[in-house]
Amino acid sequence: MLEMLEIEPRQAASCAVIWLHGLGADGNDFVPLIRQWCLADDLGARFVLPHAPRRPVTLNNGMVMRAWYDIYDLGFSQGEDRQGIEQAQQQLLSLILRERERGLSSNRILLAGFSQGGAVALHTALRFAEPLAGVLALSAYLPLADLLSGEKRADPSLLKIRMDHGEQDPVVSFTVAERSRERIEEQGYHVEFNAWAMQHSLCVPQMESLRHWIAGQLV
Repeated sequence: MLEMLEIEPRQAASCAVIWLHGLGADGNDFVPLIRQWCLADDLGARFVLPHAPRRPVTLNNGMVMRAWYDIYDLGFSQGEDRQGIEQAQQQLLSLILRERERGLSSNRILLAGFSQGGAVALHTALRFAEPLAGVLALSAYLPLADLLSGEKRADPSLLKIRMDHGEQDPVVSFTVAERSRERIEEQGYHVEFNAWAMQHSLCVPQMESLRHWIAGQLV
């Protein structure tokens, strides 16, 4: 089981958000924002914030850091770490199962993530056959996009997908994000895609929109 942080509501949790951090960060990364939103108590939501395992990352000269999978280059010209991505998928599935064992139905569980964490959330949600509350991918992309047509299991009429991206993102280019959206929509899914005047980050005007969207999926 992954190491993780959890933010519990004062009352018994009636829903959950599993939030995956980006490359080199950890589960603490979004704690201040989540506490600022007060959604745990307002919605009765448990926030699950796992820490990715530590591993060498090729992109960063083999430096060991928290990463959901290896990344070879930002343009993906050297391919993708399929084994690592699928391992991360299984780790996220285990967290979904854990919430179900704690009494929550899958449609009360929302997946979210930033950058690499958002990529894992997207990859997993599209391959999860049972209904989820939704999936939120921030400054992220769709990994292993060529495999989606043969592996998708989510019902396109039920899965709510939101992608947010910075128009000046130097890490995951805006073009890559747009192409990811297109690949998902080619498979019959609708993607709410929001472009923001920012780089690889979040911005102030985005915050209330995100809070409102998350609350809307979990009311």
